Amino acid sequence: MYSVSTEIIPIVFLMVVLFIAVITDLRRHRIPNLLTLTAAAAGICYHTVVNGWDGFLFSVGGMLLGAALLIVFYILSGMGAGDVKLMGAVGSLLGPKGVFAAFIFTAIAGGIYAIALMIFSGMLSDAAKRYWMMLKTYILTGMINYINPDKGRKKPVLCYGVAIAAGTMISVLRTLI
Repeated sequence: MYSVSTEIIPIVFLMVVLFIAVITDLRRHRIPNLLTLTAAAAGICYHTVVNGWDGFLFSVGGMLLGAALLIVFYILSGMGAGDVKLMGAVGSLLGPKGVFAAFIFTAIAGGIYAIALMIFSGMLSDAAKRYWMMLKTYILTGMINYINPDKGRKKPVLCYGVAIAAGTMISVLRTLI
């Protein structure tokens, strides 16, 4: 349905959007509405102009699916609304199938990113020590004794826009190569 020549324009645009999202997320821990909503509107307009009604449905379907894939995490306070809107913008440009693939790679990138952040902040070794103590206590006494993490320690901030950008780029590059 879509040729490589018509796909390259939204992909280049998407890469620019993702680059800007990463920079603003890392600097301000926010992804601006102006960026995400403009990108989503551009995706819908582009696909509608190029492919008519089918393009409109393709783009809107991708946008809704992209947002739906992350909305639960936002509701549970696991991420910001900008992340949800960014994945919606990705969907408007890549469509339902493309945004689902991007979501899978984003989840993997996000997991790797979170583990790396925990390693570099020292939180992973602290958590391993706590859980090892809890396991030893359970084995020796048969009692479950939960040890709370240190409340005074500042937790590192996970900028999920970075994971969305990485996962989306991997997904897109995988389909182009």
